[in-house]
Amino acid sequence: MAIPILLGRAETIKQLMAEIEFDADVLIIDPKEDEEDERKNRYAKGYWEQRKRRGVTYYSAQRLMRERNYYGAMMVNEGDADALISGYSRNYPSVVKPMLELIGMAKGTQRVATTNVMMTKRGPIFLSDTSINIDPTSRELTKIAHMTSQIVKMFGMDPVMAMISYSNFGSSSNENATKVRDAVAYLHRHYPDMVVDGELQTDFALNAEMLKEKFPFSRLVDKKVNTLIFPNLDAANITYKLMKELNEAVSIGPIMMGMRKPVHILQLGASVDEIVNMTAIAVIDAQQKEKLEQEKGNTM
Repeated sequence: MAIPILLGRAETIKQLMAEIEFDADVLIIDPKEDEEDERKNRYAKGYWEQRKRRGVTYYSAQRLMRERNYYGAMMVNEGDADALISGYSRNYPSVVKPMLELIGMAKGTQRVATTNVMMTKRGPIFLSDTSINIDPTSRELTKIAHMTSQIVKMFGMDPVMAMISYSNFGSSSNENATKVRDAVAYLHRHYPDMVVDGELQTDFALNAEMLKEKFPFSRLVDKKVNTLIFPNLDAANITYKLMKELNEAVSIGPIMMGMRKPVHILQLGASVDEIVNMTAIAVIDAQQKEKLEQEKGNTM
């Protein structure tokens, strides 16, 4: 699947490898070791050049390169690694910060978000945004929906998207419902080929018979919804964790969307299966981004 590079204390990692009788030849790098000084200094200079007008001194850049997340992000920036996975032992916000600072958003992207793929009895369902945007605006919801549609396509599926709310098609005038309605109107106007509709309650989005009976005008009629865009972080995060615990649905994610390089952040205490699945996503993401770069190069 991939050639791993492990960042951390070599002694500790080798001890853990011995405990599980794993003897493969894996590259281990400890950013705090003196033997990494040459590369640390190179990375520190690159980071300092990026951030020197934003309060970062060369000394502070050198100090930060002793931290695995900063060091790993610079490895990806400098082409010494193709992708980065982190977050197992640290809370999500503390890992996101260096990724946004060092790697940043893809060109033309104004919003970073995440999606989780839930492997359910009815097939894969994508849920967004599960980790980043606390209370997105109407326009931000459109960006989240558009980015999610690209991820669904990356999985080889055609996105069929419902914009979720407690309201159905204008039944509430509250701003929490109207922002979802406005996002759908924008997507219908500017992305007419996207199969998306709302605002919709979750049961109507997932129950094709109910939807057709009550709302025969919906663009989702006679289609199988595979993507849910939630109005806020509370709803999305709570839903995916409920599905994971109560229905024992396998969760892949959160998958970072909108980043310049392939970076994905695990939930605190992720399982082995979740780490392996995220590795597969990172590999696909790296391949897709490389392909896009090649296509851009060929058209220039």
